[in-house]
Amino acid sequence: MDNKISANRRSFLKGGLALGGLSLLNPISAVANPVVLEEEEFSIKVGPYLQTDFNGSIAVLWITNKNCNSWVEYGETPEQMPKKAYGEGELGLLPAGRLNCVKLPDLKPDCKYYYRIVSREIVSFQPYKVTYGKTIQGAIEHFVNADLKKEEVSFVMLNDIHDRPNSIPELLSLDKGNKRDFVFFNGDIFDYQTNEQQIIDHMLEPCVSAFAKTTPFLYVRGNHETRGVFARDFKTYFHHVAYTAFTLGPVRFIVLDTGEDKEDSHPVYAELVDFDHYRVKQAAWLAQEIDRKEFKKAAFRIVLMHIPPRYSGDGHGAKHCTALFEPIMNRGKVDLVLSGHTHKYKVHPPAKGQNNYPIIIGGGPLKGTKTLTKVLATKTELKVVMLNDSGTEVADYVIATR
Repeated sequence: MDNKISANRRSFLKGGLALGGLSLLNPISAVANPVVLEEEEFSIKVGPYLQTDFNGSIAVLWITNKNCNSWVEYGETPEQMPKKAYGEGELGLLPAGRLNCVKLPDLKPDCKYYYRIVSREIVSFQPYKVTYGKTIQGAIEHFVNADLKKEEVSFVMLNDIHDRPNSIPELLSLDKGNKRDFVFFNGDIFDYQTNEQQIIDHMLEPCVSAFAKTTPFLYVRGNHETRGVFARDFKTYFHHVAYTAFTLGPVRFIVLDTGEDKEDSHPVYAELVDFDHYRVKQAAWLAQEIDRKEFKKAAFRIVLMHIPPRYSGDGHGAKHCTALFEPIMNRGKVDLVLSGHTHKYKVHPPAKGQNNYPIIIGGGPLKGTKTLTKVLATKTELKVVMLNDSGTEVADYVIATR
């Protein structure tokens, strides 16, 4: 990445934490008049929000402020929700914490389901006696389980929001009235990972308010999500944020986690990362994926990855992505790559001797550069339209089946 682009990408990164309190300013007064804190009432902090890997199931997630026993009640009418699902257990033990993820299995294709989240507070957890407290439940919500064999699929992509939560509803409002199969977050939704409240305030709550109770989202990390003290806890707030593949309608989707843009030995990582090996592992997986019948028989093959496989500068991570992924994607005859990272929206058409597929890169976090990328695929045509934050169309690309 050249110096100008690098400077532009980092100019918006700001940080700081202001701490203060009356007791620090007037300790005598604070001792004489102690503040009595009431115990926080058991409640849902955020949710529900939906995620899926399009295999006939959907994951319902929510966060409570205290440990609990949780489940989801669901059915095909709001009056009758006879089914109950719990979080996935490990070693025979069901979850009993605050981060709730319940997978609803064996769903019918193209079927509308109603659901309600329920959590029961765990007041005391003794070896031979668990004491429960208040039981709370959410409102009745709904979603339509996707038909994997549908004739067309549509979704929108957001990327590089960088801790600007208002950008989520702002950009999604440009697509108001359209029903999408999912929303895709293509990395760098945050500057770095600080704590749980940041994840709630800067992503989950805006998503829940805008769409996530009824429409699922998919999410892959950008390089900024790998940074910060909370980066290793980040994945526990989502059903899935790593690399994967799935088929929906006429499209085979490949999601790659491109990791960091600097070399693993860079001092800022303090010998705590191994992204080179992680990318090599994904490349081996991708080489197997392009030989799968689901990949070969798809009308279109779309790759979603934060750092594009080309056109993002000379940083180590970018060059490693080119060396590892580009030859495999060329061999597999990928139809389209959607990326972010550079903070400059751009359409790069196929280039002989390089990428045999178009690479479309979403914009950055600042006003005038933010973008919403809309994708519609049928059995014969793949159409991409990109809007900037004023609603102006800044890119339009159409691909026909081969």
